[in-house]
Amino acid sequence: MSVLSTESLTLSYGESIIIKELDLQIPKGEITVFIGGNGCGKSTLLRSLARLLKPQGGSVLLEGNHIAKLPTKEIAKQLAILPQGPSAPEGLTVLQLVKQGRYPHQNWLKQWSKEDEAAVNRALDATGLTELADRAVDSLSGGQRQRAWIAMTLAQETDIILLDEPTTYLDMTHQIEILDLLFELNEKENRTIVMVLHDLNLACRYAHQLVAIKNQSIYAQGRPEDVISCNLVKEVFDVQCEVTQDPIFGTPLCIPHGKGRCILPQLGGDHEKQAVTV
Repeated sequence: MSVLSTESLTLSYGESIIIKELDLQIPKGEITVFIGGNGCGKSTLLRSLARLLKPQGGSVLLEGNHIAKLPTKEIAKQLAILPQGPSAPEGLTVLQLVKQGRYPHQNWLKQWSKEDEAAVNRALDATGLTELADRAVDSLSGGQRQRAWIAMTLAQETDIILLDEPTTYLDMTHQIEILDLLFELNEKENRTIVMVLHDLNLACRYAHQLVAIKNQSIYAQGRPEDVISCNLVKEVFDVQCEVTQDPIFGTPLCIPHGKGRCILPQLGGDHEKQAVTV
């Protein structure tokens, strides 16, 4: 069962077509990751799913309803999005930012409640920001700011969460913490997660399904172990690679060819070396 879908969706910026007549199904209660080269339309597609970009043609459906016809507040109760590179007003504190995630749940009859307070505290705790709640967002490091925006998204407590490169600016520790958190929200609360990720190996580890985008359309879609291959990486990313199995998780592990320091004597001096990530 799909919770989000598109029908003949066409997206453009001016005269430039980015996505053309796309039919896509996002399964409910799973983690879907968009992958593809820079400029292929991953972020554009994600924004259109949240009604942040008006299609040139076709439509986006949320639970079978045309999203263009739904009230904005109703959409915000079902779907939260963290776009790429958000910015906060100068001086806004982390707590004030995260509280904004509760806006869709407010109206003139229902003001700030204990449920709102609890949701904000859960989001701060989950992202490790409780101690920084009174700090101004613009005074934080890039990684801390990213976690603050993720906390705001979590505070919204929607069944669907869309994230555009949520691990941007994060070090390895916080990348894994954020992705683990999203994985737990999916596992324990059946949240539907849709993400754009650049790290192909992390995408393979966390995604139930990958959507590889190329030439304005879907090049491949399915479980990582079913779709990831040397040929796909070459066609989508223009990189030669080896695909093996992650020794910890058993998911596909892509090892791209390239230059680098080599400690394997059999490869010789000027042989193309292998890196560890895509």
